[in-house]
Amino acid sequence: MTPLRQQMIDAMVLRGLAGRTQESYVAVVAQLASYYHCSPDRLDAAQVKAWLLHRITERHLAYATVNQAVCAIKFFFGTVLGREAEAISIPYAHTPQRQPEILSREELARLFEAAGNLRSRTLLMTTYAAGLRVSEVCALRVGDIDSAPDRMCIRVVAGKGGKDRYTLLTPSLLEALRLYWRICKPRQWLFPRVSDATRSFDISSAQRAYHRARERAGIQKRGGIHGLRHAFATHLLEAGVDLATLAKLLGHGHLSTTQRYLHLARPGAVALESPLDLLGRL
Repeated sequence: MTPLRQQMIDAMVLRGLAGRTQESYVAVVAQLASYYHCSPDRLDAAQVKAWLLHRITERHLAYATVNQAVCAIKFFFGTVLGREAEAISIPYAHTPQRQPEILSREELARLFEAAGNLRSRTLLMTTYAAGLRVSEVCALRVGDIDSAPDRMCIRVVAGKGGKDRYTLLTPSLLEALRLYWRICKPRQWLFPRVSDATRSFDISSAQRAYHRARERAGIQKRGGIHGLRHAFATHLLEAGVDLATLAKLLGHGHLSTTQRYLHLARPGAVALESPLDLLGRL
């Protein structure tokens, strides 16, 4: 490992960046250095902009992907190298604001029914019922499920931004998890890998499980497993849950992030059921 790379890793560790973020940032800077065949600290802002333009026009990468690279480069130039003026001059790409296609409750019921096996079905149900990111549901441990009557919650450890939080564990989800536990008997990870129980479920495998179930269910709406989190948020807002509560359940640092779901919500009383419970009425 070069001293410069170690310097960048040390800077990220000191600021508490999540492990996945550290890996992503290091990979971006390594790609930049490989493109120019020189150490990245010898590059200037103009060269960085040319590389970003190449990723958009030649490699046809999504603007959101390019902006993830911009975050890494701004951190590298501004924090690691102390060249803040150059970091500020590197622009973010304008990303089109496309609204997600929200799954209906009837579609969710079909999706869960179409899951290939009990493990996949329980993983998808947990993702929706607790409003989890795919990385969060894959990283759940058996001990994160607190089923004590006076607690009834799921602990999310080191979510996005390295933040812990608690989210919903309702009776219907607990019943599904208990059935899964009795049959599959997970020990450490709630959803371990089939080939190696000492490792957590792979994110790409979770995505594939979602897409297979979606195809079997005949659902035409676009999007991946993250759509279950969108559905969780939208359905709770439609049921009357306030923004502040929803933001805490989702792990959002700012209410403005949660407000994107407001256009789908209707006014009403605070719900006493989770979105998963509402499926039982079908």
